[in-house]
Amino acid sequence: MEQLFPILILCLPLLGFLVLGLLGPKMSHKLAGWTGVINMGITMVLAYTVALTFFLGESTITEPIFNYKWLEFYDKLVISIGFLLDPISALLLIVITTISFFVHLYSIGYMHGEKGFQRYYAFLQLFTFSMLGLVVATNIFQMYIFWELVGASSYLLIGFYYTRPSAVSASKKAFIVTRFADLGFLLGILILSYFTGTFNFTDLNNGNLVATQFGGATFMGCSLLTWALVLVFMGGMGKSAMLPLHIWLPDAMEGPTPVSALIHAATMVVAGVYLVARLFPLYLMEEAALMIITVVGAITALYAAIVACTQVDIKRVLAFSTISQIAFMMVSLGVARPEHHEALGYMASMFHLFTHALFKALLFLGAGALIHAVHSNDYTAMGGLRKYMPITHITFLIGCLAIAGIPPFSGFFSKDEILAACYANSPFWGVWMSVVAGLTAFYMFRLYYRIFWWNEPDYGHHKPHESGWVMTLPLILLAAASCVVGFIPFGEYVHFMPEPYHIHIDPVVAVSSVLIAVIAIALATVMYRKENSLPDKFAKASCGLWKAAYNRFYWDELYMFITHKIIFNGVCRPIAWFDRHIIDGTMDGLAWVAQRLSITIRPLQSGSVQAYVYVYLIGALLLGTITAVCIL
Repeated sequence: MEQLFPILILCLPLLGFLVLGLLGPKMSHKLAGWTGVINMGITMVLAYTVALTFFLGESTITEPIFNYKWLEFYDKLVISIGFLLDPISALLLIVITTISFFVHLYSIGYMHGEKGFQRYYAFLQLFTFSMLGLVVATNIFQMYIFWELVGASSYLLIGFYYTRPSAVSASKKAFIVTRFADLGFLLGILILSYFTGTFNFTDLNNGNLVATQFGGATFMGCSLLTWALVLVFMGGMGKSAMLPLHIWLPDAMEGPTPVSALIHAATMVVAGVYLVARLFPLYLMEEAALMIITVVGAITALYAAIVACTQVDIKRVLAFSTISQIAFMMVSLGVARPEHHEALGYMASMFHLFTHALFKALLFLGAGALIHAVHSNDYTAMGGLRKYMPITHITFLIGCLAIAGIPPFSGFFSKDEILAACYANSPFWGVWMSVVAGLTAFYMFRLYYRIFWWNEPDYGHHKPHESGWVMTLPLILLAAASCVVGFIPFGEYVHFMPEPYHIHIDPVVAVSSVLIAVIAIALATVMYRKENSLPDKFAKASCGLWKAAYNRFYWDELYMFITHKIIFNGVCRPIAWFDRHIIDGTMDGLAWVAQRLSITIRPLQSGSVQAYVYVYLIGALLLGTITAVCIL
């Protein structure tokens, strides 16, 4: 059974996709929905069984399961398909199946009556299968296969409302941006496999082997290993929406809100973090690569937090919050150094991945309940909702407290460890990320007060009300989890070094981070607790910063300028003109010459035997004459 359960964990979502995809149109909405929920529930139970057995030390699995040899190149390079169980893959099994189960259950209420309901559940099953295949991959090429499948399934889910031009545009944008990043990932894989002769994570994370195989090779003054790792990180930047490849994530909110909770809060967007963590021993060998990760993560975290302070669409606020929190995890990995407690940075990143998945899914599903009640994403259409939706109000508040880092909620423990890792590396990065943490508390309580405490708008005759139990139960359970999971001795189970990591709360870092969060919440309370003119005055006094942040610092406009004005008009149009007028013109000219020549010589092929004999005789006489002249 120990070997069977991992196989079933992968096969059940795939089977669910095939059944719902092929037979779904013949099923009722209720049957299709509960088929997906039950199938995902069984998968979750199996995943918990496998993961907890591993964490509790009762598992005998020490090698990849069913590591099937798929492709072999010249007896040197082998691509296998298998199931790798270790601390971080076991952790992700729990995260993915838990959030996916709650999303499946929640969607029965949220997507009720939607056209394409069965198709929606089929895509959810496909996405879950893809993510599970990604995290249990035994080698980097297998990960890349499922990495691309995750991109394809997310494209289908983001563009679920295919009749909306905005949803179609958002799905294409996500697909194109992540494909561009995945090109870098593929190049990194090719460089690593060329020098090491392997795709297996076990061999790639063998520092002595890799150092010997690369032999200090350089390119443009930089180690080839650094180049390979930066290119691999580029793939992670695309999936995890790091600057400047972040532009797809806010627009991806065009998909159904439960999809946002699944893809953009807990699973797909952490794939980049998981990728770096999976190759963490390699990254520790190249400080330059770690510095790039740190800088990209820190800038992204600050940028996304500032933008989130200005948005009015509640899903976009949470989207930029996700970008910022994923960047927190990246920074935690980036600041790790052998001399600066690499075990702390690694553990803190994975810990925050775990806690963030729970409270961010809670916030997204809470936002879905609000949108379901008010029929608008814009928080200006909301206000005073604590009276109408008390369960959503309390659970959303718990999510806000958790992400703000207020004890004893889970976000406090994981974020405190990240800040401790940053301060251990450099006070500069510690202060930088503390500022980001303060901004996080500010924009989340700005959102909370604006939705639940601001003056109530005119809701008309259709007053908002609490959703059904299939939507409120996931909120309650996720809120309860966000209250207690911070007390799990996480370092005892998920650690980088052979021995467990014992979490130690740094009192200085903890007190300062809580103080910063409280000040930020107090500021948000003053500005947004009741309707007043302070937000408008602050926006006017910001000298254009507020407007720029509201417009995402014009990154989309910059990309449009580069792609349309420079690439399309400056490069593509001239090439198209050259192709149309020079290449096609030359070909047309040659075709005209061939046509005229064929018309001219066409009489030679008249079919008349007498004409052929006549031509033959003339030719023979000419040849004879020429020969005679040459002899004489």
